Amino acid sequence: MSFKSFVKTLTCCVVLMAANNAVAENNEIKEHKAQFKAFYEKEWGQTQPCKETSLNRYSVCSNVLRNEGNAPFILTNKESDNVAVLIHGLSDSPFFMREIANILFEQGFTVVVPLLPGHGKRDADDDMSDWDLAERWQQHIDDVINLANSMGNTLLVGGFSTGGALAVEHYLDDAENIDGIMLFSGALALSDNAEGMSRIWGIKLLARMIDGSYETHGPNPYKYPSVAGFAGLELMDLINTIREKVSEGQLIEVPLFAAHSQADVTTPIRGIEQLMDASKGPNTFFVIDESYSLCHADLVVSPRLLSQMNFNANMVNQQEECAVPKTNPLFSTMELMLRDYLSQF
Repeated sequence: MSFKSFVKTLTCCVVLMAANNAVAENNEIKEHKAQFKAFYEKEWGQTQPCKETSLNRYSVCSNVLRNEGNAPFILTNKESDNVAVLIHGLSDSPFFMREIANILFEQGFTVVVPLLPGHGKRDADDDMSDWDLAERWQQHIDDVINLANSMGNTLLVGGFSTGGALAVEHYLDDAENIDGIMLFSGALALSDNAEGMSRIWGIKLLARMIDGSYETHGPNPYKYPSVAGFAGLELMDLINTIREKVSEGQLIEVPLFAAHSQADVTTPIRGIEQLMDASKGPNTFFVIDESYSLCHADLVVSPRLLSQMNFNANMVNQQEECAVPKTNPLFSTMELMLRDYLSQF
C-alpha cells in the first residue's frame, strides 16, 4: 500500500470513528430525554409534542398543563460534562428558572429543570390536598437527580424558594455525587406567623378544609394565584427536616451559592444565614440590601423574564405590596457573582 493510500485509509477510519461516537452520543441524549419524558407520562397519564421548540431545548408538554411555559425542560450542552438541576418554587413553574438556566447553559452546563408534582396544571385540586404531596416532591427530585447524575461528571443542584429547600434536603439525605448547591430566595425559614401556625395540632386538616377548591387560574399564566395552606405546611415539614439534620451535625461540604433579599418576608434571610453556619464553604452569599425592598418572588426576575410573563395587573390590587411582579434591580450583579461561582467547576 502506498503512503497516499495509507493516509486515505487512516482518514476514513478516523471519520468513521467520529461518526460512530456522534451516533452513540446522540443515542445517549435521546435516552436521557426519553427517561425525562417518562417521569411525566407516569405523573400526568399522557404527554404531547410542544409547539415551542429550539435547537438545544427539550420540553415535555401535555394538555393537563395550563400552557407550555409551565412545562419541564432540559437545555442540552453537548460540549461539557457539567450538569445542573434547577427546581422551581411552591405554586410556580419552570418558567421562573429560565433566566438562571440560561446562565448555567452559557457557562457550559446541561440544565435539567423539572416540574414538581401538583404544579403547572389546569386542575391541581387533588394534588394540593394530597397527604403525600411533600413525599411526591422528594421522590420526583430523587428521580431527576439520579437521571442528571448519569448525564455528566459534575453535578450541581439548586433552585428557587421551595426548590432550594428540596435541593438542600436531598443533599443532606444523600450527598454522593453532588458537587455544589445553588439557592435563590431559598426557603429555609418562613415568617414567624407561618412557623407558629405550623405547630398547632391538627392544623393540616384545618388547612385542607380552608383551602377548599384550589384555584389555578389567575393573573400570572405561569404561577398559581395563591399558595395552598396545606402545601405551605408540607414545606414547613421539609424545613423542619433540614433543621433536624443540621442540628444532628450534618454539614454542607460542597461550594454553596445563595442569593437572598433582606426584605424577603416570605422566606426570611435568617434561614440561609443558619445554613451558611453549617457550611464548610467556600460560600458565595449575595445579599440584596433591605433598602431595595425586593420581594421574595422577584429575585429571579430579569427584564427579559418580566417581558415574557404576560402578567395581568388588572386582576390584582396594584397597591398591595408584592402583588405585581418587578425586576430584580441587581439581577446583572447577581448574574456576575453566579458566573464567578460556576467558574470553579
